[in-house]
Amino acid sequence: MIDVTVETFEAEVIAASQTVPVLVDFWAPWCGPCKAIGPILEKLDDEQQISAMFGIRSIPTCVLLVGGQPVDGFMGAQPEGKVREFLDKHLPPAAEPEPEELAPQEPLDESVEAAVERLQAAVAAAPDNDDTRFDFVKLLLSLNRLAEAKAALKPVESKRSLVRKIDALCRWAEAFDALAGASPSAVIAQADAAIASNKRDFAARMRRAQAFMVGQMATDALDELLEILMRDRAWSDEIARKTYVAVLELMEPPKVKVADGQIPPEDPTIATYRRRLSMVVLS
Repeated sequence: MIDVTVETFEAEVIAASQTVPVLVDFWAPWCGPCKAIGPILEKLDDEQQISAMFGIRSIPTCVLLVGGQPVDGFMGAQPEGKVREFLDKHLPPAAEPEPEELAPQEPLDESVEAAVERLQAAVAAAPDNDDTRFDFVKLLLSLNRLAEAKAALKPVESKRSLVRKIDALCRWAEAFDALAGASPSAVIAQADAAIASNKRDFAARMRRAQAFMVGQMATDALDELLEILMRDRAWSDEIARKTYVAVLELMEPPKVKVADGQIPPEDPTIATYRRRLSMVVLS
């Protein structure tokens, strides 16, 4: 929840509503019903601000903005269930950028099997090198060689709470386990049916995201995780946020070399999804 002034309204509300719906709550400290709706909106992770630019005549008044324009709203304090129904009605599917694969880019002059053998030898020579192990396990998972990937991951699993790359690999391997041998397309179809009858079926949305991870459709997985985060970011010990961060880590391309003092360019797709996560988590 963000307190917005006239000076920051354009950046915090109008600009933000170009990518995600923003609910504006017009309130005042002396207004009793305002105090009732405020905690509900805070719990549901929406935007709060004070402004008169909409010509508000009664408070509390909530206005939903999409694409910089007001599309719906309501007046007076509403129970949490009614606010949830209002929000679910307007939450759109996330925009779909160009698909980004989880698989590493293969050198043109090296076969897949040669890359596996090279990385396996590198891990054996330097077992404490997390970066080398990350590249090795990531390649194995991208090839659906789950048993080999788990064996290579096992010696460092205890470090997942400390090393983001290790946690990302563990969550990708867990996505394979969650599918229990079913094809990603079959799991996605089952999840679609469950979500169609209940948009807040977060378990189905999580299975759908994991199916996308197994199918190496990274941006689709991120979009589904955002659907959970926009509705309830604390669900199941924040697993959607943690998995979202893991997918971004798996998408990260190798760092390009730049001159001293320069900052390497950021992948535009990753940058976009990082901004979306910040907008949801920090709201």
